[in-house]
Amino acid sequence: MEKQTAKDDYARVKEDLQLLREDMASLTKAVADGQKANASNLKDEISREAQAVFDNLRKRGDAALTRATEAGSQTVEGVEHKIEERPFLSIILMFLAGVIVGKMLDR
Repeated sequence: MEKQTAKDDYARVKEDLQLLREDMASLTKAVADGQKANASNLKDEISREAQAVFDNLRKRGDAALTRATEAGSQTVEGVEHKIEERPFLSIILMFLAGVIVGKMLDR
């Protein structure tokens, strides 16, 4: 009778070990799948953040380009206005600037 009980206990321990192995395998698989999902989520989040930064940078660059274009246009309009006010003086100044640049390039 004791032999049968020992065999039964051995069989139950063997079954319990097999169940434990199966549980460990499923737990390991679940953890690995969870880590893959976390990595995928992290990748998506980084991608969204990078896109947001890129969009913000593009908007700021467009705004800076618009400001620079407006400032350049205002400067050109100011110069044109000055030339219209004093055309003779503007021609003399351009002539003198050309002579000075020409002399500097001769050296």
